[in-house]
Amino acid sequence: MTIVTTRFDHPDAVKLNELVQAEYVERYGSGDSTPLDPVMFDPPCGLYLLAYDAAGRPVATGGWRAQEAGGEGYADGDAEIKRMFVVREARGLGLARRILARLEETARAAGRVRMVLETGTKQPEALALYRSSGYLPVPQDRRFGLYRHAPDSRCFTKPL
Repeated sequence: MTIVTTRFDHPDAVKLNELVQAEYVERYGSGDSTPLDPVMFDPPCGLYLLAYDAAGRPVATGGWRAQEAGGEGYADGDAEIKRMFVVREARGLGLARRILARLEETARAAGRVRMVLETGTKQPEALALYRSSGYLPVPQDRRFGLYRHAPDSRCFTKPL
C-alpha cells in the first residue's frame, strides 16, 4: 500500500468521498452534511491522504483540518480528523491505523496541539480504532462539531 498527500478534490478522493457518504446513508439514513471545502485540507492548515493498493486503486482516505476556539466547541490548536474511510475489500489490513498515525504526525509538525474527531455509534470499527489509538471520549456537554448534539454522535480527543 502506498499513502500519498493529495487534495480533497482530487478525483480519487471525490470517488472515495462518495463511497463514504453512501455508507453513512446505509448506517444512519443520511450522509454527513458537514461543510467541507478542499482548501481546508491544504497545508499548513490541513492535510489530506489517499492510500492506493498494489494495483493502483484508491482504497482509503483521511484528512485533518485546523480548528480554533469558537461556536462549535473546538479549542485553539485543534486538528480535526475528517473522512477517515477504508473501502470494504481493504478493511482489516491496518490502513486506517497507518493513515491515522500519519495524520497525527503531520498535525503535530504543523503546530497543532490536539487531535479531535466526531464519529457515531453505528461505526463500531471507528470507535475501536480511536480508543485503541489513545483517543479519549469527550463528555456530552463538551462535544464539538456539527453533530455535537446528535444522540448517535461521539467525540474523541488526543493530545499531540
